[in-house]
Amino acid sequence: MFVRPLDNEKELLAEIARGDKRAFEILFKNYHKYVLAFSKKITRSEDMAKEVVQDVFLKIWLSRDKLQTLETFGAYLNTVVRNHCFNRLRQLSQEAKSNEILKLNIVEVCDSTVDELNYREAESVLNQAIETLSPQQKMVYLLCHQQGMKYEEAALKMNISPQTVHAYMKDALKKIRAHFKRHAIGYTVFLLSLFK
Repeated sequence: MFVRPLDNEKELLAEIARGDKRAFEILFKNYHKYVLAFSKKITRSEDMAKEVVQDVFLKIWLSRDKLQTLETFGAYLNTVVRNHCFNRLRQLSQEAKSNEILKLNIVEVCDSTVDELNYREAESVLNQAIETLSPQQKMVYLLCHQQGMKYEEAALKMNISPQTVHAYMKDALKKIRAHFKRHAIGYTVFLLSLFK
């Protein structure tokens, strides 16, 4: 960005460094259009460019004590504007990424919440179904399906034959499936994983 310097710029900068608001106003009037145009070129946004103008001149005012040490104010202004624009764009990019991550996390939480609710409901239906079993069927189901025993181990524990365990399990699963069909049609996948 080429900016034509003011004729008395060194004196003006010295006055601003001492806190002269009138001198600062002159500087602002001379450079704000350049800052706006340069910011708009970098950010491609009118609104963001206007924010940059305000931020840059606020920064200049707040660090006005440095102004007397500058060789060329135009080069300094160029650097401040460019850095501020890039920092702002970087910040917006990070915010956009954070928002995207947040959206994904919300979707994951919602999905896992729905899955958890479906699982709990299915578990409730399963528990109801187990309560409808005969005592022997219930014992076989709990030993084999919930405690992971093999039919032979359950047979030893119950003091019955493995074939009887198999028969009880077959009847228990049949009753549980029937209960699910009556009460929970939407749990096909859950049933498949239960009865593999």
